[in-house]
Amino acid sequence: MRLLRQITTIFALLLTSCMRWEYGEQEHFNLLGEGMFVTNEGNFTFGGASLSFYDPEGRHIENEMFYRANAMKLGDVAQSMVVRDGVGWIVVNNSHVVFAIDVETLREVGRITDLPSPRYICFVSDEKAYISQLDSDRLIIVNSKKFEVTGEIVCPMTTAYRTGSTEQMVIVGDYLYVVCWSYQRRILKIDTRTDEVVDYVDIGVQPKSIVADRNGKLWVVSDGGYEDNVIGYEASRLYRIEPEGLEVEREFELGKSGTGNATRTASRLKINDAGDTIYWIDGGVWRMSIEAEELPAEPFIRPTMTGSMPSLYYALGVAPDTEEVYVGDALDYQQRSIIYRYSREGELLDTFTAGVIAGDFCWKR
Repeated sequence: MRLLRQITTIFALLLTSCMRWEYGEQEHFNLLGEGMFVTNEGNFTFGGASLSFYDPEGRHIENEMFYRANAMKLGDVAQSMVVRDGVGWIVVNNSHVVFAIDVETLREVGRITDLPSPRYICFVSDEKAYISQLDSDRLIIVNSKKFEVTGEIVCPMTTAYRTGSTEQMVIVGDYLYVVCWSYQRRILKIDTRTDEVVDYVDIGVQPKSIVADRNGKLWVVSDGGYEDNVIGYEASRLYRIEPEGLEVEREFELGKSGTGNATRTASRLKINDAGDTIYWIDGGVWRMSIEAEELPAEPFIRPTMTGSMPSLYYALGVAPDTEEVYVGDALDYQQRSIIYRYSREGELLDTFTAGVIAGDFCWKR
């Protein structure tokens, strides 16, 4: 499945986005309390992306919120979401757009369009943000107040096999750190004051997730690729990296996707609010202190069975304040995802259903 999803992205920019902007009737919302947004990817090229909202206090989920609030579909492949100053930024990959919505009314307040293949958005200030791209070596710079593209950064890639790929990002001090994922193996260091690439380092095959801990250290997970991958195939790895010189301080070998479990590909690295504990998916959900010298012996949350199907943990989130853990099971990539909510101690607190292929969680505080 992973190979199929990567191959299909090759054709994304060759196709005119087939999204049909289906219109309906607007509903009125006023989400005054805290909660969690779920971005649901939907199947690639089917235009089935959606937005859900979960109220943890009332244990209540509402689905298709963007469509209901704006009377139009969200688009094709909702990749990620960030909330900043009362505005939710939803990155919709194959519709080449980032929507900005009011997080209480859920109404659209602006959009950034004509993006090559947007994946994640990372803010430097109230007016400036970067948007990574799956099928491009250009990191896009935008003015988030005017909803305009203001520039781009040409990113040096590991291999010329693909046009390029930038994925998740994190800011430490004045520098943006970017992992180059699809058919790449590079981490870039960009000066946010000059928008110049000032350094880079090559690590394991296909680094996909990155976070920064309370000490300013970078943690990165590489997924290891897949059999017949042109740039290599190896076990997934977890790295701790010193950001100033991009020196690898620790390296842990994780699972390999070809060991008989197709879901055994490390991804979705997260960190708690305190910045002292990291979480990631590798078959199950793993948790580790940033001070640990060895990997945990067992997963924090073990894979489960849904009927006769093994779980396919695809989305992961760690709630601020409570450090509750949310895990999305994509099932067969066709059904609506099941979301599991666990306490910090690993007790199952709730189970609910979101949209098709729940991929990212984002908190409204």
